[in-house]
Amino acid sequence: MGSMSIWHWVIVLVVVVLLFGTKKLGNVGSDIGKAVKGFKDGVKGEEEKSASNPANPASPTQQVADKSTIDVETREKHRS
Repeated sequence: MGSMSIWHWVIVLVVVVLLFGTKKLGNVGSDIGKAVKGFKDGVKGEEEKSASNPANPASPTQQVADKSTIDVETREKHRS
């Protein structure tokens, strides 16, 4: 009584298929697969970012459109 035989699992599987249907179970399986793939791609992307710029990964590059643009941080530093 304590162990589950193969027949117990077959009955559980049949009940689950009857409750949810094969199409819904297939959709759930594909959604889980897409989520796992997205997670792996995200982790892989983060590793590539940190490996490509190990010296200073947190500093974004800034481009100035024209000479009249004022950098707020620079202006605040000169005031004090």
